Amino acid sequence: MRKARRLALGVIAAIALSTKAWAADWPGPWTELASDGTLSVRIAVAAGTACPTATADGTDLPMAPRAGAGDDFPVTLCEARAPTVTRQLIIGGSPAPILPGEVRRIVVIGDTGCRLEGRAVQDCNDPEVWPFAAIARRAASHKPDLVIHVGDYYYRETACPVDRKGCAGSSHGDNWETWREDFFEPAAPLLATAPWVMVRGNHELCSRGGHGWVALLDPHPGFSDCIDKTEPYRLHVGGVELLVFDSADADDFKALPDKVAAYAAQFANLLAAPTGHAWLLTHRPVWAMAQGNLVGMTVNATLQDAIRGKVPPGLDLVLSGHLHDFLSYSFGPDRPAQLIVGVGGDTMLELGKTPLVDAEIDGTRVASGFALKHFGYFIMDTTAEGWDGRLYGSDDAVLASCRLRGRSLECGPVPAP
Repeated sequence: MRKARRLALGVIAAIALSTKAWAADWPGPWTELASDGTLSVRIAVAAGTACPTATADGTDLPMAPRAGAGDDFPVTLCEARAPTVTRQLIIGGSPAPILPGEVRRIVVIGDTGCRLEGRAVQDCNDPEVWPFAAIARRAASHKPDLVIHVGDYYYRETACPVDRKGCAGSSHGDNWETWREDFFEPAAPLLATAPWVMVRGNHELCSRGGHGWVALLDPHPGFSDCIDKTEPYRLHVGGVELLVFDSADADDFKALPDKVAAYAAQFANLLAAPTGHAWLLTHRPVWAMAQGNLVGMTVNATLQDAIRGKVPPGLDLVLSGHLHDFLSYSFGPDRPAQLIVGVGGDTMLELGKTPLVDAEIDGTRVASGFALKHFGYFIMDTTAEGWDGRLYGSDDAVLASCRLRGRSLECGPVPAP
């Protein structure tokens, strides 16, 4: 009797250890806002493993595999769709984030991966050099209702140099191991906290990390293969209309006619009838000064030509990443403000020395602007008058504050205590 009991306890302990190891190796369930406006709840399981059971408010929810990405992704991405009014999502016995009835706090992050790209090498093993894990953990502690990632999740394109200890052991290439190291492991606390809006970045083009993007994060219905342009879509979230636009393939400095025409057609449909106050979410900024080695130039030539003449009065803000700094531009009542939050982990860009105020971008003068080079994340809280924002560093120190009132965006540094 005692021997049988000890054997049973041993089996239970082995199962518990196996479950713990599985949990450490695989991300728990996460929730995205899908392109059709529903909640897309997802979980990755080992290839050949059946999708877990799912319920929404106690009712069984069909969960099925999305299209896979080939041999480099030995995983099955299981997905179920639920209404945004769902109050409880349970996937395989674990809760998944839901969208509250009123969205009052939004975390914005972007450009979060660790760069391994030829000679451009970042020390991915050093949390001071690549602080995305700390940023995700700190951001989660603020209990947001929604997370917006403005693109560029995957950066480990080439192998770490053999003599570089700071990134030794890093995976590289568009495969499951790299996506897990670059995104899912460090993002885990924030993925477990709130639903996400996933914006595609240029590092998720098919020639870079696009196959992982399609297999794991793309908010559209599963594709059989990677494509470089996907259709924009509209989300109604807590009194704000979010217009999500895939600008991954838009050249920054060359307005090629075929690309301008393709994006112009998408803008015409997306911007035809916004209601209330709308924000355009797109990885590449529409109106901004280039940073780093390209100081003195403006971006994005393709999007500027494509959107010209189509901006409706209700569009207040363009929210982007791509430039690896924190940048704000306010142009007055005739153009939406532009906010750039590209400070989530990838190497920072040197700021230009030319003042942003009075600079001209695509024929319009910058009325007020702000620039800061610092890793961090941005929190937006709704108020009776609009939105208030704070930029936090990876140590949770408040670095800057912003006020968004319609198209007026005022950002500035927070005085040191």
